[in-house]
Amino acid sequence: MQFNENAELDTSQVTDQRGVGGRVALGGGGLGIVGLIIYFVLSQLGGGAQLPSGSGFGDVGRDQQVDSQAIADKCRTGADANRETDCRAVAFINSIQAFWSDQFARSSRTYERAQTNFFSGGVQTRCGNATSAVGPFYCPADGQVYIDLTFYQELEQKFGATGGLFVEAYILAHEYGHHVQNLLGTSDRVGQEAGAASGSVRLELQADCYAGAWANHAQTVPTSSGQPLITGVTQDDVNAALDAAARIGDDYIQSELGGGHVDTTQFTHGSSAQRQKWYTTGYETGDPARCNTFDTDNLG
Repeated sequence: MQFNENAELDTSQVTDQRGVGGRVALGGGGLGIVGLIIYFVLSQLGGGAQLPSGSGFGDVGRDQQVDSQAIADKCRTGADANRETDCRAVAFINSIQAFWSDQFARSSRTYERAQTNFFSGGVQTRCGNATSAVGPFYCPADGQVYIDLTFYQELEQKFGATGGLFVEAYILAHEYGHHVQNLLGTSDRVGQEAGAASGSVRLELQADCYAGAWANHAQTVPTSSGQPLITGVTQDDVNAALDAAARIGDDYIQSELGGGHVDTTQFTHGSSAQRQKWYTTGYETGDPARCNTFDTDNLG
């Protein structure tokens, strides 16, 4: 896939806090995709969740500081997204939110846009403080998405994911799925229980399905410029997203990175097969209404 070079980017949907927050302690709740899993696994494997050095997705040097104006100056069009790693995150966010704005309008609802915060090392949120070890997450208390952009290196290096642009899109689309759930009140149906059929698993699988639904429309969703941002999505792109979904299934985490024993009573995100199934459901139908994981006895 690539980005339409003439389509305009809207950087107002992103706040760049990299180099600002410093080191903070883990805390709070509301963590989304793989966040708690990654923190648990990396802790078990030696802790620290230290990020690799060197260039990578949106890397910022130790003595550098980035602000939102710098992103605005750099990320203007799809051409910039094709060249700059953090600009492509902006492009994905624009496309995902444009998709949900349209979907809400079709149901006579108004979609409330969520800000995405780029951070490095640690960040303060209304859900508490978090380090990069928790991975990308959505905080329902402030209705915002948080991501350390070096996370994608972690996904490839520690989890063995194929990686690629559509994987990055999947992660962001999943987190925005949680935002949609928060707006619709779906998140209120979930308690603190764990298990293969728990509300937590159903919430995560629905967010995967929502991500797939956006992916179905990715090449046709117009942004403020009236042009779709994304072109040339291939089956290889979709397969890469499915590979990432499998790598963050509860059973894969437990068996490959957590000691070898799979305990379904501790599932909070769903198995690899379930995550792939529900992403595929969203992608093949393109219909968020088909993502009702809460009223089915067949999660896969």
